[in-house]
Amino acid sequence: MSGHSHARTVKHKKEASAAQRSKAFSKISREIAIAVKEGGADPAINSKLRGAIETARSFNMPTENIERAIAKAAGGAETGDLQEILLEAYGPGGIALLIKGITDNKNRMLGEIKQILAQHQGKMVEGGAVRWMFDQKGAITLDPKGANKEELELKAIEAGAQDLYWREDSWLDVFTLPQELEQVKAKLETQGLVPEAASLDWVPKEHIEVPEETKAAAEKLFSALDEHDDVQDIYSNISA
Repeated sequence: MSGHSHARTVKHKKEASAAQRSKAFSKISREIAIAVKEGGADPAINSKLRGAIETARSFNMPTENIERAIAKAAGGAETGDLQEILLEAYGPGGIALLIKGITDNKNRMLGEIKQILAQHQGKMVEGGAVRWMFDQKGAITLDPKGANKEELELKAIEAGAQDLYWREDSWLDVFTLPQELEQVKAKLETQGLVPEAASLDWVPKEHIEVPEETKAAAEKLFSALDEHDDVQDIYSNISA
C-alpha cells in the first residue's frame, strides 16, 4: 500500500457496508477528539483538526456528525483519557508493521493487539525496532481518471512532490515533506486535481516483495486489526 493505511483505503471506504461505515465514523470521531484536545476546536489554526475533518468528508460523514464530534471534544466530553499511540510489530513473513491507535486504556489495547498479532503469525516488538524502517511523510492519493501519466507526474512535481509512487490499482501516491502536505495539496487543487485522500502517513524506506500466501495472511491480519475499535491506521512495508 506504499505507506497508506491498510485500515482505511479509499476503495474500501467506497465499498463499505453500513456497519463498516458506522465503525469508520466512530474512529474518525476519535481522530477529531484527539485533534481538538491537542490543538483546540478551530480548524483554521489547528491543522490536525483540518486533516481529520477532511478525512471525515472523504468518507461522506454527515456534517452534523462532524460538528457534534468537535463540540463534544471541545467540551471535554469525548477526550477524557484519550491518547494517541504508535505500536511496532512484525507480521506474517517478517513484514514490518506500524499500528496507530487512539485509546483511553493503553494497557488494555496493548494486550488485545498482542493477542490479535499472535493469532496471525505476528508479534509486537519494542519501540524503535521497526519505526526506523519508515519515514513520516505527507501522502496524497490521486485518481488519474484517464489522464496522461507523464503529465500527471509533471503537475505533481511542479506542486512540490518529493516522491511519486504508482500503485497496482493505477492510482498515484504523491509524497511530500510533512510540513508541506497542505501546501502541495492546495497547489494540486488549483490545477484541477482533487485528491481522493491526504494525510500524514508512515512510508516504508524500502518495500519488500512477499509470496502471495504471505500477502493473504497479512490481509487477514490487517482485517482483524481494523476490527479493533482503538486501531486507527496500519502501515506495512509490503510492496503494493
